[in-house]
Amino acid sequence: MMERKFVMQKKKEFRIQEFIAKTLPRVGQSKIKLQRTPLGDKIVIYASRPGLVVGTKGQNITKLTAALKKKFSLENPQIEIGEVDNISLDATIMAEKIASLLERFGTSKFKGVGHKVIQEVMDAGALGIEIVISGKIPGSRAKSWRFYQGYLKKCGDIATAGVDTAHSTANLKTGTVGIKVSIMPPTIRLPDKIGLLAEPEQIVEEIKEEIKEEAKEGEKAEASSQKPETSEKSQSKEEEKEKSKAEEKPKKQAKKKSKEEE
Repeated sequence: MMERKFVMQKKKEFRIQEFIAKTLPRVGQSKIKLQRTPLGDKIVIYASRPGLVVGTKGQNITKLTAALKKKFSLENPQIEIGEVDNISLDATIMAEKIASLLERFGTSKFKGVGHKVIQEVMDAGALGIEIVISGKIPGSRAKSWRFYQGYLKKCGDIATAGVDTAHSTANLKTGTVGIKVSIMPPTIRLPDKIGLLAEPEQIVEEIKEEIKEEAKEGEKAEASSQKPETSEKSQSKEEEKEKSKAEEKPKKQAKKKSKEEE
């Protein structure tokens, strides 16, 4: 039963997101979040251009709340606008940007548009990006053009959960053109990425320096202990010399007296 509730919640969020994208096109909508609060249902819209979502004097917000309450039977819906952390790393916003540029400049400059968006995304720090534009570009025959740069996973759990993928459409004179954008963000952690730990060289150097300092202190202590011994030896030698001199003096005087008597 709990799984069904989660699935129904996600389906409801997806339908609300599609409805908001249709009612407010080209506002740079990234995603929405639906939250249940004691006051009612809270809808958070993440968009790159929040001014267009609010409208003049909040007209778009009031119309959108009334439409959501009527169509999806929400209880006291409250709409809030959230900021996107990095617009260049959001695949939905980039796909919508490519669609608006193609509608503005036409199919003649589609290569410049693709390379410009790739450069912007890679400068933001993405690991890789792929853009696929399908339709009658640049002539009357339908083709698929692929622009890519960097590293992008195509299979595995990372390709489904880690890579940000979005689709958009551009209505041109020649027909509808489909746009697919896949971005690999820099925050993703790859399982095959191995990092080597650096050896703690600084710790070894510090220990060596401490050993050297201890050896120097020991040498100083030995030198200081040897100095008083040498001073004591010199003092004893001087005392012996003085005693020998004192003993020799009376002998010399006795010899002089004996000579004088003779």
